[in-house]
Amino acid sequence: MLEDAGTEFKREYTDEIKKTVIAFANTLGGRIYIGVENDGSVCGVGDPDGVILRCSNAVRDSVRPDVTMFVDYSVRETDGKYVIVIDVRRGTGVPYYLESKGLRPSGVYVRQGASTVPATETAILMMIRETSGDRYENMRSMQQELTFSYAEGEFERAGVPFEQENRRTLKLISEDGIYTNLGLLLSDQCPHMIKAAKFNGIDKVTFLTREEFTGSVLRQANEAYEFISRFNNLSSEFEGLRRIDRKDYPPEAVREALLNAVAHRDYGLSASILISIFDDRLEIVSAGGLVKGIGRDEIFIGLSVQRNERLADVFYRLRLIEAFGTGIPRITRIYGEYGLAPEFVITENAFKVILPNVNAAGDRAEKEKDTGGGDEEIIERYRGRESFTRRELQADLGLSQSTASRILNRLEDNGSAVRVGRGNRSAYRIL
Repeated sequence: MLEDAGTEFKREYTDEIKKTVIAFANTLGGRIYIGVENDGSVCGVGDPDGVILRCSNAVRDSVRPDVTMFVDYSVRETDGKYVIVIDVRRGTGVPYYLESKGLRPSGVYVRQGASTVPATETAILMMIRETSGDRYENMRSMQQELTFSYAEGEFERAGVPFEQENRRTLKLISEDGIYTNLGLLLSDQCPHMIKAAKFNGIDKVTFLTREEFTGSVLRQANEAYEFISRFNNLSSEFEGLRRIDRKDYPPEAVREALLNAVAHRDYGLSASILISIFDDRLEIVSAGGLVKGIGRDEIFIGLSVQRNERLADVFYRLRLIEAFGTGIPRITRIYGEYGLAPEFVITENAFKVILPNVNAAGDRAEKEKDTGGGDEEIIERYRGRESFTRRELQADLGLSQSTASRILNRLEDNGSAVRVGRGNRSAYRIL
């Protein structure tokens, strides 16, 4: 016999046998002979039962996931010499790895010809997809040394248990006790990030400041929202004695857009979530277009197909989202109250939400009307009515009191309108 892709000779027991078991289980299976020289000659072992015990203990204690059901041990006698035969079948839980090394090339082995070699990261990912499916959050994480300091605090504040068994229920841990990519996303070691910048003006020529948010996606979402809030200016105006305060970007719309980006992005792509704040708009770009099976029209009526179902479920349990599929309709409704419309740009691999600055939009609209740009619209709107008041004009067009008064004076001066009544009862009629 000769060593080949499915055959390995060992003169005696060594720790290298564990690597060979892993390699056979990760590829097409194979057979290990202990007590055979590299040239195929039999040298035998002195204590076959003891050698089998050492082998089985080493494989059981060192290899993850549990591969013992795919490994059989037997003893053969040749010319009065004992040879241990270890039959390894290809496992159903690939990739198998050394627990001490984890799911990385130094811990995962495959068979290459007659040699046992470390697997490449690409090969490891392919094996993970084979057994875990294509959903990123369901796959076993290549990093298993995870901590959850930030997530623990968020779960505690929400009153949601986060013990080991709860993590299994939430699918942060797989059935074989291995952290999934969902666990990685919630962990302090999450490799993905959010990048945010505030620009001067309406383009990306000059930025005022920028930050990067790392760690648990829960931490990233909170810190990114705080960043946006720092530049979400408050504008005030008076309607009579009543003061009206209005943020540049409705906080509820910002919250929905940000949580949608974090919950629905394609974490299989390496691109970061990008937040850009301009003078006239806020843009949030996340990797990943629409989920297969859903079209653009469906998302505006609330149809929800989750790319990351389990991450969305975590957000739901933490009461970060109230219901699935309501984010975009809610954003649209909120902006409709200001007479504005958010913009959604969808490509094959990206999703961009553009939120207009409601105060900047209002200033532009009011300035246009204040300079006569909207006089014809006003004349047509109120033509045929017996009368209308300044307050009605303010409410209908979203104007300040001073702007509404200037428009009415202008219409009166150029003969387009006439004042009806005096004092508090004064009104206007289009001629």
